[in-house]
Amino acid sequence: MRVVIAGAHGQIARRLGRLLSGRGDTAVGIVRNPDHRADLESDGVEPVVLDLEQASVADVTAVVAGADAVVFAAGGGPNSGIARKDTVDRGAAVLLAEAAEAAGVRPYLLVSSIGVEQVADGATPEGMDEVFVAYLRAKLAAETDVLSRAGLSPMVLRPGSLTDAPGTGRVRLEHVTEHGEVPRDDVAAVLLELLDHPQDGLVVELLAGDTPVAEAVAALP
Repeated sequence: MRVVIAGAHGQIARRLGRLLSGRGDTAVGIVRNPDHRADLESDGVEPVVLDLEQASVADVTAVVAGADAVVFAAGGGPNSGIARKDTVDRGAAVLLAEAAEAAGVRPYLLVSSIGVEQVADGATPEGMDEVFVAYLRAKLAAETDVLSRAGLSPMVLRPGSLTDAPGTGRVRLEHVTEHGEVPRDDVAAVLLELLDHPQDGLVVELLAGDTPVAEAVAALP
């Protein structure tokens, strides 16, 4: 499999890249910072330096052409402001979707966030930080755009609060869950399983749990 990962230097993305390369797949990682190339190469990932806030659809299409799937795991980062939540978490996700359609790559896996439904229909949760509200709105807008595209076979994964605890290989995958935590290791493992067993239009939430990853994905309706 050839998989293009946007935001490839992120913590979940690097884990996914190592899983793919470790089993002999080709992982191509899009990064903005050229200093990150060496890290990706050490993971067995082919780096492509491209700023998704500045790139054109044609630029990204050239990268994803010939891929079997694309994964959007980019984000503005915890220290970015409201503007970059929109340009990265929404805008770059939409750009990747447009490029995937143009290149004829249907499987599109979007890493979103649990809790996006709290800002549906313009709602502003009481007491929530305005930057986090902007983040959830950007993620929800990206989901809406990607899921509406007839030229894609999109999947949306909404992890809970991310931790660096060692993965257990056991998760809880449901269409609606409570709030909770999940190790980044297990998020990457679920992404890999979804790439192997795609489900068009899937939207699912992910927490730590008791079900082995393969069984949890196989059990999704």
